[in-house]
Amino acid sequence: MDTTTSMKNQTVAQIVTDDFRTAEIFKKHGIDFCCGGKKSISQVCKEKHLDAEELEQEILILQNQVAERDHKFNEWKLSFLADYIVNVHHNYVNNNMELISGFADKVAKVHGHHNTETVEINELWKDVVSELTTHMKKEELVLFPYINNLERFSLGTLPEFPKTHFATVKSPVAMMEQEHEMVGELLHLIQVLSNNFTPPDYACNTYKVLYLKLNEFAEDLHQHIHLENNILFPKAIALEEKMDSYK
Repeated sequence: MDTTTSMKNQTVAQIVTDDFRTAEIFKKHGIDFCCGGKKSISQVCKEKHLDAEELEQEILILQNQVAERDHKFNEWKLSFLADYIVNVHHNYVNNNMELISGFADKVAKVHGHHNTETVEINELWKDVVSELTTHMKKEELVLFPYINNLERFSLGTLPEFPKTHFATVKSPVAMMEQEHEMVGELLHLIQVLSNNFTPPDYACNTYKVLYLKLNEFAEDLHQHIHLENNILFPKAIALEEKMDSYK
């Protein structure tokens, strides 16, 4: 089987997991690589009315370029990846939510009577903040510690199989993925309402900075969700299944 033929059957998530640089190609074509990453190249091309051969060639050209990848996420230990997600992506969210909230409130109050979409964006953003605040706490206090302990047990540094209130890690993972979908949809609605984060020509600096930060936030969240949905979670499920006989 040649490379092009095999790529058609690969999922978007698999390709981005192997080389995160390809995320830029999928983004350019409006292809979701995080929540919607389980679809094959063939499937997304049909849905988006894209030429599969051209997309595959674009990916192959990038993959054949010699480049030093900063982070080989797929090769990391689960505990290290979970810590990275918390220290990089959770911290990013926590450090930017209040800042963006202030901008969104101000823009809605000043421009809402003429640009009514800014009022809707402000309300949707409040939902994003509410969802992510509780979501990240559940990961940091429950799911990630369990995954870390599961890995420790598999390495022999934890004497007993980790105890938890859920029967299998699949349960909290399913909940986290559902919440990812919800937040992703909220940000998509914001993107549509903001004309792809494009402020009007007459926008003040606060207006411009709001859209810039929302775009940046969405970009970070895409990678954040990709690391969890497509790498951390599947590997945690596989490890738990492997260790299940040692309970």
